[in-house]
Amino acid sequence: MEMRIDEHPILGVKEKGKLVTFTYDGKELQGYEGEPIAAALKASGVMVHRYTKKEHRPRGIFCAIGRCTDCVMVVDGVPNVRTCVTALKEGMQVCTQYGVSDKPFEDQ
Repeated sequence: MEMRIDEHPILGVKEKGKLVTFTYDGKELQGYEGEPIAAALKASGVMVHRYTKKEHRPRGIFCAIGRCTDCVMVVDGVPNVRTCVTALKEGMQVCTQYGVSDKPFEDQ
């Protein structure tokens, strides 16, 4: 089931880029080129982007304008990428982030 907003009451209808494939934690998903990674993930039902270092609590989209760090993920091997303002591209590898690095908790 897709959870994508097709028409916004203020912003109107956004033109979609071409449909591309990317991976999320090794699973193949699809989204539209140029849309925020976070939007493509949400449309596929992914709500958790990272887990906090100290208390291992889940975080996802909060501000959606790149000001907070709740949506950061490891993208193409780079940790701390704000997925709400990073455009989706064909073949991207997106991974859940644990703490502040690209390593699992036990390796930090």
